[in-house]
Amino acid sequence: MFNFHNLGSISTLRTSIKTWVQSDFFYRFVHSPIAVVSSSLILLCLSCALFAPWIAPFNPFDLSTLELSDARLPPIGMQGSDPKYLLGTDDQGRDILSALMFGSRISLLIGFISVLLSVIMGMSLGLISGYAGGKLDSFIMRICDVMLSFPAILLALLISGVGRALFPQQSDAVAFIVLILSISLSGWVQYARTVRSSTLVEREKEYVQAAQIAGVSAIRIMRLHVLPNVLGPVVVLATVQVATAIITEATLSFLGVGAPPTSPSLGTLIRVGNDYLFSGEWWISIFPGLMLVLISVSINLFGDWLRDALNPRLN
Repeated sequence: MFNFHNLGSISTLRTSIKTWVQSDFFYRFVHSPIAVVSSSLILLCLSCALFAPWIAPFNPFDLSTLELSDARLPPIGMQGSDPKYLLGTDDQGRDILSALMFGSRISLLIGFISVLLSVIMGMSLGLISGYAGGKLDSFIMRICDVMLSFPAILLALLISGVGRALFPQQSDAVAFIVLILSISLSGWVQYARTVRSSTLVEREKEYVQAAQIAGVSAIRIMRLHVLPNVLGPVVVLATVQVATAIITEATLSFLGVGAPPTSPSLGTLIRVGNDYLFSGEWWISIFPGLMLVLISVSINLFGDWLRDALNPRLN
């Protein structure tokens, strides 16, 4: 039986899409080569990571399929290569191309989750600090100052070391949780400071004062009135910070305190290939490094364009 409500929903969706396509934001996106190329590269990397189990030539983490006789085979086109291994193999006979797809899956997942947790924590503390003011504001900002006095990677190493000391017999799940928390706790400060500065401006505006006079609770004002008006800078900052989180994860994994060896990320693959870099097997380390650079640069370029596109002073 035909449902007229569905017709209304389709019509509304069509109108929304048409409005977005005709918007100035979409026009700037289509006519910006940097935005188009960087977003295409991000989409390609995400597609390879999400559909790795179906499009990867091999499952590099299935030990029953590994052949040690195929270890350290060079990429196709070089002497001694095997046609079925396009980018060669590593020291355990794993296909490099398949390992890149599965490894980027882990790196992207950790990057997105850690940034999401940082955004939630930073926005919450920033809203409370900027709206409440007084001693609570000073206390939260002093914590931010202490956090900023340590380099992010050093702070992540410290948190990861404490987590490993508390859970000496770590499973893969616990190792991932410790890794995500170490990156999140070292990255929330920028969101807190950004949201606080925007909240200090928004709380002095008439609509907030009208809501206060009407007896609306502080939590409701922050959630319904202040939060939507401070999201713009946070979205841009989070986009750029995804690349930073991925690089931090790769650094921790390269140092041996990141992703577990049974689920290696791009950083772990680079660390494994580093042992063979000067013995001639350069592809084991170079290809994961290029994949990491491709993901980071494309996200940073798109984040820079998004910052300019959402900046009202440049429009």
